[in-house]
Amino acid sequence: MKYDVRDMSLANAGHLKIDWVKDHMPLLSMLEKEFEETKPFAGLKISLSVHLEAKTAYLCKVLKAGGAEMYVTGSNVLSTKDDVCAALVEDGLSVFAYHAATREEYLRHIEMVLECKPNIVIDDGADLVTLLHEKRPDLAVNMYGGCEETTTGLQRLRALDREGKLLFPMMAVNDAKCKHLFDNRYGTGQSTWDAIMRNTNLVIAGKTVVVCGYGWVSKGIAMYAGRLGAQVIVTEIDPVKAIEAKMDGFSVMKMEEAAKYGDIFCTGTGNINTIDVHHMMVMKNGAILTNSGHFNCEINMEGLRNIAVSHHERRPNIEGYVLPNGNIIDVICEGALVNIAGADGHPAEIMDTSFAVQAFGALYLAEHHGELEKHLLDIPDEIDNRIAFKKLQAWGIEIDTLTPEQEEYINSWKL
Repeated sequence: MKYDVRDMSLANAGHLKIDWVKDHMPLLSMLEKEFEETKPFAGLKISLSVHLEAKTAYLCKVLKAGGAEMYVTGSNVLSTKDDVCAALVEDGLSVFAYHAATREEYLRHIEMVLECKPNIVIDDGADLVTLLHEKRPDLAVNMYGGCEETTTGLQRLRALDREGKLLFPMMAVNDAKCKHLFDNRYGTGQSTWDAIMRNTNLVIAGKTVVVCGYGWVSKGIAMYAGRLGAQVIVTEIDPVKAIEAKMDGFSVMKMEEAAKYGDIFCTGTGNINTIDVHHMMVMKNGAILTNSGHFNCEINMEGLRNIAVSHHERRPNIEGYVLPNGNIIDVICEGALVNIAGADGHPAEIMDTSFAVQAFGALYLAEHHGELEKHLLDIPDEIDNRIAFKKLQAWGIEIDTLTPEQEEYINSWKL
């Protein structure tokens, strides 16, 4: 075991956090018991780069229960919890991460989890896989494959796959129904507003909220904003999604226009400069900017710093930028992923389902080693359905099944 964490004296606090989420993650608890008996990852090394807090920690412990030798780092330096890192080290995992690491330290930690020559990688945003392809392509010889958690990560992997440069199979965990339909929508929706409300201590009802994009992440943000009593404006580049937002009851307009009306802005597009300097210049005094996309590039923070006359802390995690026109723009967590950097991330019950997809994705790679092509692969429907049935079982819910007659009818082409 090796580690590079900040303070081992915090381990007890980390154990308490992990124990709490474990009580609310019945799917992973089922898998932990199953893996302890079957040891499907015996002899395998798994390198993981995911937001390193309590829920991720429990996933790591479940994989370790299955026999895996775990090497762990975080996918975002602001989401890493030092007490959780210390707890994992006490539990015998190799951990290389600490909160607020520099960019250089963050990349060094990714390189350190790769030094073990992993067989499987579990990624969130594809930084781990990207670095492996750029700096350590020699490690591909050991690789069974990997699993990617996020929309943004899949965009990067699709680019690799299109260019024929993907060195091993990658499972598109984010595209599984049991992931994006719940995690991206309900998880991001709730945790984004949890972060905004706890950091601002302001009411949401009656305010105008501008949500940038209308993919699954932004759908959740818009839905929860509406339920909190806000008037919601959606900006989009996709005409079909724009129609969907309109028919869901939200106003739809270009960002140049929406910028004039918003009290709170939240991005979820995965692209750069979704909120740009010329948008900021027409915003209200006291407009609040947040980002719930994966990387901190959706708000043009460099441009804002360049045009600001001055800036100062308004509250913990909120920096106020004074524009040349005298207006103040308030930015939460410097444009970083607000629900993680400014709160506790997705609820445990949501990540229970998402991380079950990760665990089953890793299991699929272990069971089908040598059979899979070096492409981005979908999670098989049977895995999605198995997870869904297990989740319902954990809730004590039973659903109907087709009768033989109904099965024959639904699969027939005859009149």
